[in-house]
Amino acid sequence: MTDANLREDGRRPPFSPTNDRDEKVVPFRERLSCTVDEACIVTGLGRTKLYELIGSGQLKTTTIGRRRLVIVRSLLELVDTAISA
Repeated sequence: MTDANLREDGRRPPFSPTNDRDEKVVPFRERLSCTVDEACIVTGLGRTKLYELIGSGQLKTTTIGRRRLVIVRSLLELVDTAISA
């Protein structure tokens, strides 16, 4: 990150979840995981429905510490299945 990207107070801005520290955008389909909130945004589903899908085993997640991450491949398969049905 260059000095031009620093805020007036000299601190660096927070990074977007889709960007790495070199400011390269990672397309959603290529990501390994996403947060439940990000999964809600990309699918248009609510948190309750996503947690129902997780509970029924239709959507795979992993937990690291206390953070639950949705496996993007599982999310894409769920949506692809819904479209073809």
